[in-house]
Amino acid sequence: MGENIAGPPEPWTSQESPEGASAAATLIILRDSMDGGPPDVLMVQRAATMSFAAGAIVFPGGRVDPADERLAAELPHGFALQDAAARIAAIRETVEEAGIAIGLSPPPSPDIVGAMRIALHAGVGMGTLLELHGLSIDSSVVEPFARWCPGRAERAGISRIFDTRFYVARAPNDAFCATADTTENVRLRWASAATIIEDCDAGREVAIFPTRRNLERLALGNSHEEVVALARTYPPEMVTPWTEVRDGEVHLCIPDYLGYPVTSEVKADIRRG
Repeated sequence: MGENIAGPPEPWTSQESPEGASAAATLIILRDSMDGGPPDVLMVQRAATMSFAAGAIVFPGGRVDPADERLAAELPHGFALQDAAARIAAIRETVEEAGIAIGLSPPPSPDIVGAMRIALHAGVGMGTLLELHGLSIDSSVVEPFARWCPGRAERAGISRIFDTRFYVARAPNDAFCATADTTENVRLRWASAATIIEDCDAGREVAIFPTRRNLERLALGNSHEEVVALARTYPPEMVTPWTEVRDGEVHLCIPDYLGYPVTSEVKADIRRG
């Protein structure tokens, strides 16, 4: 017997997070590889002291703050409010965690990005920094990729429950300057999704269930354009994993119609959040 969540899947545009979950956003940043192969993806390693995904590799991201929601309510964008707030949060967190400015105009200099990064860590809101530096933000440059939220099958093994919107964006030309923030994250790397998966299989990296599944989905695209086209192909619904016994073992499962090449894993083998 499987354990699933009652009711229809939540669409991408749903305004509210499920009960008990905090809204979060993460940004998958892709850059053209030097050898013309599949794009590199930016990953950061969480510090071992963090309460969520300690020591694991993740995409830059974090919680959607009230200031993100206020800024989303003030700016023209054409998106549902929670979607717009999550886009802003993904952009803000990428500045904080990697020192990369996505969707800011005019493109800020490295010195301005560095100053913004320090200010964001000190608690200054993104809206204040945009005004201070004469910048605007275009949240349309980040494309929806997926939305995940743990259901009953996962929640017992996870320290914090997040309703996470995953976005994807092309790296700016100065992305080579990216650095880890050395607070929440201790290391930053660029590599193809396939290489990161190989490193996870070999024990050189550790990824939690949603990160691993989204890396596998990313590996299907040979360019930023292909990844975006892939994401647009599938229904924009929330992924809520469930448990099911398969071949005598309990698996954590996801739907098989959302473009993920691997849709189940033995639950006992999964690294939890």
